[in-house]
Amino acid sequence: MSKKKQTKTIQELETPKVRMTPDSSAVETNPDKQYDEERVYVQARSRMPENQLFDFAVYEPQAAERTGYSEYSYWKSVWANFLKKKPAVIMSFVFVFLLLFTFVALAISKFDVYNLRIDNSLAFTAPNGTYWFGTDNLGRDYWCQVWYATRTSILLSVSVSLGEIILGVIIGLLWGYVRALDRFFTELYNFINNIPMIIYMTLIALMVGKSVFIIGVALILVSWLGTARNIRNLVFMYRDREYNLASRCLGTPLYRVLMKNIFPYLVSVIVLRLALAIPSIIAYETTLTYLGLMSIDLPSLGILLRNARSYFLDYPYLLVFPAAIVSIITITFYLVGNAFSDACDSRNHV
Repeated sequence: MSKKKQTKTIQELETPKVRMTPDSSAVETNPDKQYDEERVYVQARSRMPENQLFDFAVYEPQAAERTGYSEYSYWKSVWANFLKKKPAVIMSFVFVFLLLFTFVALAISKFDVYNLRIDNSLAFTAPNGTYWFGTDNLGRDYWCQVWYATRTSILLSVSVSLGEIILGVIIGLLWGYVRALDRFFTELYNFINNIPMIIYMTLIALMVGKSVFIIGVALILVSWLGTARNIRNLVFMYRDREYNLASRCLGTPLYRVLMKNIFPYLVSVIVLRLALAIPSIIAYETTLTYLGLMSIDLPSLGILLRNARSYFLDYPYLLVFPAAIVSIITITFYLVGNAFSDACDSRNHV
């Protein structure tokens, strides 16, 4: 066989034969013909005309909106994740009950916390039916003092912690995003952080005053350092991302970039720092009261612990009650803070 003939035979084998003339018998000529449901007619449907095979979809705006609508809600997901942490939920109820009970305890008490009589003959009375928590070294009812001090310490710690977090977040956002302010806040941070806080508190107590308000403001003005430093480091991670660069190119105001683009990523960290700051402020208040740097006119847990330091070996109930409440508050905010911080992290949402 010649080479030319062999090549022609191969091309004929490789090239399929296609019929270019239509086969009229393969088309269903009756467009009204009905086909039974739930049965497959492959051959029959291959011969169906287009007006039977296809229907035009009618656009319905409401149906399209329902299809494209997402039921995701950030705070709804936060609460759903938080409720999965049973120990944290239980401890949050314990704290709410503790706070509410500080008001109930004073209402059901047999003595008025604002008019407690000093009676040395009743000093160091053990807990009994009349004096539910006993009496102190001056014969005053200890039940009223403990619950009034608990309410004072909780309100003080929450107020100072909120002020500290708000100030720290604002400074941290500006510190991390505005490059011109980085040097100023870094030097300010180094200056304040290198001096022990107890020295600041001592100077403020001696030069300004020892009232609860003054000490609370002083704690806010000094305690913002850790929060601001943490926020500043996190802002560095998000500052130069593509969507922030696009926002700056479009002329988005600074406050909107900070609050809309960056702040949502910091919610979990802020919640955790707030939860841990509350027991920390109680510890500071206890220490300052113990050292005599805070006014004792307003009873607090720190004052009770300070007064009990000389008697707790002989009368342990003077230390047990306030120390137990401080421990409950600390454990509560540690567990609730960690659980709520994890719940606020959008990466944990489904």
